[in-house]
Amino acid sequence: MELKDKSVLVTGGGTGIGRAASIALAGMGARVAVNYSRSIAEAEETVELIRRGGGRAIAIRADVSKDKDVREMVHTMAQQFGTVDLLVNNASITRHIPLDDLEGVTEEAWNELYGVNVKGMFFCARAVSPYMKANKHGAIVNVGSIAGLTGLGSSLPYAVSKAAVHGLTKSLARALAPEIRVCSVVPGAVATRWWEGREEAMHLLAGQILLQRIAAPEDIASLICSVLQQEAMTGQLITVDGGQSL
Repeated sequence: MELKDKSVLVTGGGTGIGRAASIALAGMGARVAVNYSRSIAEAEETVELIRRGGGRAIAIRADVSKDKDVREMVHTMAQQFGTVDLLVNNASITRHIPLDDLEGVTEEAWNELYGVNVKGMFFCARAVSPYMKANKHGAIVNVGSIAGLTGLGSSLPYAVSKAAVHGLTKSLARALAPEIRVCSVVPGAVATRWWEGREEAMHLLAGQILLQRIAAPEDIASLICSVLQQEAMTGQLITVDGGQSL
């Protein structure tokens, strides 16, 4: 699929992987709706960076864990850009809880992480699918994590929520075919603000990865763009972790 002049929604688009994906997609000629929940300054900065580079972008606030917010966001985007062609389901949250601290995993933590990381991705896919169906084409990339493959991660609910994202990807691929392709990009450790205050641990981890480096957000963004373009692929989980999970 040619990305030029396509309209793409990037959830959590103000920071990290979302910002890198927004900028990369705009650089390929796409019109980008940068979603944010709380990071308004970062989202507006992302939009400004895109516009300064000659691209087209808008920032739209929505809490993806709320279906009403999501439907209103997608409606606003369609009004601004005419339609929705592509979705990068990137918005995610975590809590840092030791894996063996089962009592530390509260009902609130489960609800919060599943609300954003799983239900949020479903709500967004559901809201954009009528536009893609009407256009007879569309593509969705869900950003997963190797935590969902290995069971390791910042917390048990996070790892389980990402495993659910991988399952959601396969189910949506079946539900939305043949017009809409759905895949998941599955990153390992990425140098984002999630590592703030834990930089020493990040550098120690880098030494244990086969490629001896932590991925940059731009590495993941590049793969997201490639997957959106692949018209012969759906229902796939594509791991990009420098060999971390081997």
